[in-house]
Amino acid sequence: MKLPNTVRTPGLIQILHWILSPMSQMESCAKRYGDIFTLQLIRPVVFVSNPQALQQILTSDTKEFEAPSDWNTVFEPMLGKNSVITVSGESHRRQRQLLMPPFHGDRMKVYGQVMSQVTEEVMSQWQIDKPFSLRNAMQTITLRVIMQAVFGLYNSDRAEEIEKTLCLLLDERESTPIRVLQLYFPALQKDLGPQSPWGRFLRNKAKVHQLLQEEIQERREQPDSSRTDILSLLMAATDEDGQPMTDDELRDELMTLLTAGHETTATALTWAMYWIHKLPEVREKLQAELDSLSDKPGTAALPCDRTDYSTLLKLPYLNAVCCETLRIYPVGMLTFPRVVKTPVSMCGYDLAPGTILLGSIYLTHQREDLYPEPKRFKPERFLERQFSPYEYLPFGGGVRRCIGTAFAQFEMKVVLATILSQLDLALVTKDDIKPKRRGLVTGPHRPIEMAVTSPRNIKSQLLESIPS
Repeated sequence: MKLPNTVRTPGLIQILHWILSPMSQMESCAKRYGDIFTLQLIRPVVFVSNPQALQQILTSDTKEFEAPSDWNTVFEPMLGKNSVITVSGESHRRQRQLLMPPFHGDRMKVYGQVMSQVTEEVMSQWQIDKPFSLRNAMQTITLRVIMQAVFGLYNSDRAEEIEKTLCLLLDERESTPIRVLQLYFPALQKDLGPQSPWGRFLRNKAKVHQLLQEEIQERREQPDSSRTDILSLLMAATDEDGQPMTDDELRDELMTLLTAGHETTATALTWAMYWIHKLPEVREKLQAELDSLSDKPGTAALPCDRTDYSTLLKLPYLNAVCCETLRIYPVGMLTFPRVVKTPVSMCGYDLAPGTILLGSIYLTHQREDLYPEPKRFKPERFLERQFSPYEYLPFGGGVRRCIGTAFAQFEMKVVLATILSQLDLALVTKDDIKPKRRGLVTGPHRPIEMAVTSPRNIKSQLLESIPS
């Protein structure tokens, strides 16, 4: 089977390059080969960054393409065998259907007040002129928000223990090249004791599993129909055959929500805060937009009642800043893989059944024909034109598009608006920050420190306008 634009360097070199510096590898290949090329990553994988090809793949999900049954096993050590991310076919469709309701429609309204309150609690710990770790702060906010959304109360003893152990599990110091190699090569997943990397991971994961199982068991023994948190909704949900999720399915979906539901948003918020404070013109424009909501003394910040948060969601420059943050360094570099089911033509090549395809979100977002000066952070590009779901896809696409898209976008806006309406901050870290691999996703290449310079004179009424 002839594959398009096959990279000729030895396979081991390609794999090591992929582990250590995937973005530079993709960029060098795109510069040489264009929209489609093949890397040898244990087996041949065809990378695609052409929007028309991505549309072909993502709109033909389950027809011409499907998820390879064994490919998403790289996520299994963290998320389990029953996660919506690791299952495929009918199991994936069922799990996705059961998970969707808590993240859409009226359910979104109940999360706004949680997001703003948690943000204020974390902000209250910041002291003027005292540096703090930006990513740690954003991770604390997003983890507490998802804990509150999932369990209803994040300050119970068990919830605090889950939060603490998850932080150990996701510690930045654990996202080393060795860990990534272990994920790609299961033979390296050796428990060499509690101080070994894999040993620490297994013990922390077992502790989280035990705590989640205790919570599930307690709720089964003491059902409370008045609870509306995500876990309660999932426990009450049934599929088309009237079957609920098993305990193992619930546990793995909770692991998915608690990790993917906060880690990615924390990284996106970290990048957003970095760019806003790195570029004075961006901060000034965003600050002016937020201040305009409360520039009349004695009036509410948002021209809406407490059941409507549409004004916040539609602030044009705030939305553009969030979109550009997710464009320039997308947290997820790639779409989920697809395998060709029937012969297809793509980018001038004939692809045979069995070919593995990966859409490169990163390369698509770096296309100069779509985004002139792609390395420049420029929110205005999202005010000047609309991009199709195949030109801009930070949350993936097709049947595997992230189910938490609306939640994450809303959370970014609420957290940023809450912070910027109440505090003036400055970057302590003056160096340029670049993206690097962080486990299976991306993040800043080094810690970023910020400090509060002063409280703002005009305290926005924004929080009171977000529904409770």
